[in-house]
Amino acid sequence: MSAAGEFRGTDRYIATEELMAAVNAAMVLSRPLLIKGEPGTGKTLLANEIARSLSKPFFEWHIKSTTKAQQGLYEYDAVSRLRDSQLGDPRVKDISNYILKGDLWEAFDCDVQPVLLIDEIDKADIEFPNDLLRELDRMEFYVYETRETVRAKHRPVIVITSNNEKELPDAFLRRCFFHYIRFPDTATMTQIVDVHFPELKRELLHEALTTFFKIRDTPGLKKKPTTSELLDWIKLLVTEDIAPEALRSDDAKKLIPPLYGALLKNEQDVHLFEQLLFLHRRNAR
Repeated sequence: MSAAGEFRGTDRYIATEELMAAVNAAMVLSRPLLIKGEPGTGKTLLANEIARSLSKPFFEWHIKSTTKAQQGLYEYDAVSRLRDSQLGDPRVKDISNYILKGDLWEAFDCDVQPVLLIDEIDKADIEFPNDLLRELDRMEFYVYETRETVRAKHRPVIVITSNNEKELPDAFLRRCFFHYIRFPDTATMTQIVDVHFPELKRELLHEALTTFFKIRDTPGLKKKPTTSELLDWIKLLVTEDIAPEALRSDDAKKLIPPLYGALLKNEQDVHLFEQLLFLHRRNAR
């Protein structure tokens, strides 16, 4: 557990100084932390690790294109109530039996300060963030069916992730503390891999990272491989006992690395990478 309630990363999550500062600043200001960055840079995992590091309960609300803000508060199950009334169920007399708590309500109800993840907020309708402004500001909402106001027992530590699929409204952005997770450099990536594969031989690690960043730096690539895909690839290399030499082979018949399907996810990128490697090798002769 971190001293004085500060987030300092965890044994399985390597956080940069800038990211740790952003998390702690958002907690001091009691503002939602809005996290952006490439897919696979650990945005979603961050909230879970904050909760784990600070020994706080964890709630997560994963947003889809069809998600409405109301669902995070509560939903009234009118269909079940109608069915139960037709069956003569005495529960229908109390409407609260048909109020389904959402993730925000569950977090508000927590007896100690929780961490709440609102994941991929940009997937929802453009009005979704604005529909949550009042609740995130005042930490309360009104349940019309039961005529009660639900107030947060403790203001949650809120982490909101976005993949930049849509622009978020200015009014929403003003209420957040923002941090962009840059893609890890070689030194940081080495630390990340070491967390997951502490016994990995240095030579294999060096060759794997060299190949990985060579692929990422390929101009015109449709989908760059991410950290999570690198970890998948290394796991396969270890499982299949692939030698480091196989990753730097000069054999013209082996233009792309073994088990490349963990890194390159469409035929255009495979073809492009093959072409560039072929040209590079031909020019190097």
